[in-house]
Amino acid sequence: MTWYYNNEPVNEIDTQKYKAFVYRITNLIDGRQYIGKKLTENTKTRPPLKGKTRKRREKYESDWRDYWSSSDELKEDVKRLGEENFRRDILEFCLNKGSASYYEAKHQFLNEVLEHPDKWYNGHIQVRVHRTHIKKDK
Repeated sequence: MTWYYNNEPVNEIDTQKYKAFVYRITNLIDGRQYIGKKLTENTKTRPPLKGKTRKRREKYESDWRDYWSSSDELKEDVKRLGEENFRRDILEFCLNKGSASYYEAKHQFLNEVLEHPDKWYNGHIQVRVHRTHIKKDK
């Protein structure tokens, strides 16, 4: 299944520039939606080399291409109804993880996702953001 940004398919993301994105997944059958965030890269920490003390960190691309959210209810619907009955849209590209958390919560609050469980898959909003996290995006 494809991701879309401004109705254009997204096949690649510049992971050097964008560390995360905020997305919306829409069930095309009943209209329910989910808003979340996804990192474009993951980091693996490995033990230090022999004779060294610093841990090694390796970055690799996350599973964003095949990702269907952290919502178990949504993932069950995707399995039951098929991927072709869902649309995945990227709402914002983010320069860091902190700004992704901020914009995810902003979209969730603006759309009142907790107040309308018949329209949204989101079951909770969890965010801890400091103002310095979003300064970098401006």
